[in-house]
Amino acid sequence: MNRRILAGSALAAGATTLAAPNLASAQPKVRWRCPGSFPKSLDTLYGTQEHIARRVAEMTDGGFQIQVFGPGEVVPALQVLDAVGAGNVECGYTSGYYYLGKDPSLALVTCLPFGMNSRQHWAWLTHGGGRELYADVYRDQGVVGIPAGNTAAQMGGWFRKEIKSVDDLKGLKFRIAGYGGNVLGKLGVVTQQIAGPDIYPALERGVIDGAEWVGPYDDEKLGFQRVAQYYYYPGWWEYSPSIDMMVNAKAYEALPKDYQAILHAACTEGWHWMAARYDVLNPPALRRLIAGGTQLRAFPREVMESCYKASQEFYAEVGAQNPRFKAIHAKWDAFRVEETRWMRVAEDSLGNFLAAMTARS
Repeated sequence: MNRRILAGSALAAGATTLAAPNLASAQPKVRWRCPGSFPKSLDTLYGTQEHIARRVAEMTDGGFQIQVFGPGEVVPALQVLDAVGAGNVECGYTSGYYYLGKDPSLALVTCLPFGMNSRQHWAWLTHGGGRELYADVYRDQGVVGIPAGNTAAQMGGWFRKEIKSVDDLKGLKFRIAGYGGNVLGKLGVVTQQIAGPDIYPALERGVIDGAEWVGPYDDEKLGFQRVAQYYYYPGWWEYSPSIDMMVNAKAYEALPKDYQAILHAACTEGWHWMAARYDVLNPPALRRLIAGGTQLRAFPREVMESCYKASQEFYAEVGAQNPRFKAIHAKWDAFRVEETRWMRVAEDSLGNFLAAMTARS
């Protein structure tokens, strides 16, 4: 009798095993290519692109695979949006402000000079209406833009000479991306947008007098300290630039809904993964740079105030020519002002106190 029960149980178990669906084989197979704008040597910028692809594969049990590429392997660093919009590739990892020549509002989707910090920026994107406003901008380019990285506050860049006044900016040849270059141009700086891999040779050969990139960890890797002595802060033009996973609109619509949700989740994780990683890696990198002879300098107050004034004038000029930019910027700026006032009370007061106490110890 016990044998019959055991045999029946074994048979039932076998039937259950045979009836269980093979979930892995049931998943649709999706294979995408993802070129990016950031050098493969930068394990946080390019590393986030890899991180997102890995997480998508893990969450779909290998059903959704994204193959990532560095600049120039599929398309040049500053042509990723073009390739994605045209459908030559399914997605790309890049920053909207590289393409502001197509639409000035593409600068907004990354960051604007004297903007918001990373917490404020994420609040704007997710609860302040930012993503909805940017969706229309990206739709005109044939893509869906998903926030997928943020460096947090950047540095002000490398210079061969000290910047003691606004006069020192006149005629300076400087590599910079986004509308920070337009603002500096109003003060006499000759600006150039140069892709990451090409900055060092341009600085070394004297084609440019200075350059900004991200912050101590990446800048040290790229070797800027070997060709420029003065390292300035803050990077007022990039308080918290957002990097996007740009997806061809037709490819996005063809994705199963669960894959769309997984892609968004992986990109959100990547956005915060990047910012947190830089917060860990930048402090020791800055110490190493200073120990090696780098001269750390703060932009003089006069320079900061002149740049802020020039930025507000510039936004008014762009808005007068482009109604979309004007409308989005008005909402962005109202949100920024409100957040700045709140954080001045709740966050900055304690942060400034702790900074002063730490300096004494």
